[in-house]
Amino acid sequence: MKRYIKGFYMSLGMFCAVPLPSRVWDDKFKNLALACLPLVGGIIGAAWWGAAELLAVLGAHTVLAAAALALIPFITTGFIHLDGYMDTSDAVLSRRPAEEKQRILKDPHTGAFAVIMIAVLFVLQFASAYAAFEKGKYFALLIVIAVVSRCCSAMSILCLRTMPESGLANMFRQNTGSAQKIFVAAVASSAFVLSFVFAGIFGLITAVAVALGYIAALAYAYKDFKGVSGDLAGFALVAGELCGLFALALV
Repeated sequence: MKRYIKGFYMSLGMFCAVPLPSRVWDDKFKNLALACLPLVGGIIGAAWWGAAELLAVLGAHTVLAAAALALIPFITTGFIHLDGYMDTSDAVLSRRPAEEKQRILKDPHTGAFAVIMIAVLFVLQFASAYAAFEKGKYFALLIVIAVVSRCCSAMSILCLRTMPESGLANMFRQNTGSAQKIFVAAVASSAFVLSFVFAGIFGLITAVAVALGYIAALAYAYKDFKGVSGDLAGFALVAGELCGLFALALV
C-alpha cells in the first residue's frame, strides 16, 4: 500500500496542477505512477464536481458557470493533456505521409489544424457544460468522467505498443506488469458500478460515453502512428472527457 501511495503522490505531481508541499520523484516507484493516474482523476473530478455544486449554490449565471466548468479540467491539469490534443490534431489532420506526421507531432510550433481543433473543442465543451449546468443533475458524475478517462489512458499505455519516440510513455511503462493493469481495471470497474448506483442507467451511459469516446479518438490517431504516446493518450483523454460531458448534458 505504501508503494502505491508514493506512486500516487508522484503521479499527482506529474499530471495535476494542484499545489503540493513538495514534489518527490523516486525511480523505484515510477512504474506505479501510471497505475495511479485514475486516482489523480478522482482528485481532478472532485474539484470539478465541487466547483459545479458551489456555482449552483451561489446561483451563478449559467453562461459564467459553463465557462468555468468547461475550463476546470484543463486548469487543474496545467493544460498538459490539451497540449497533446493540439499536437495530435495537427499531425493527424495534416493528411501527410506517416513520416511527416511523426515530424509534425514533435514540432513545437502550433499549426493551423491545432488552432481549428482547439476552437471546436472549446465550443463543444462550453455548450455541453452549459446544458449540463442548466439541467443541474448528477454533478457527481464529473468525478466518474475524470476517473474513467484516466483509466483508459493508463490502460492504453500499459497494454498497447508505444511509439519508440515517446520517452515519457516508455519511461512509465518500464517494469510494469499484470499488477498495474489489474489495479487500473479494478478502479475502472468501481467507477462504472458507482456511476450506476448513483444515477442508474444515466450514470452508466455517461461512463460508457467516456470510454467509447476515448477508444474512438485513440483508434483514429493510432492507425497513423502504429503506437501510442503521451500526446496521443492526451488527445484521446480530452476527447473522452468531452464525450462524457456531452452525455451528462443529455441525461
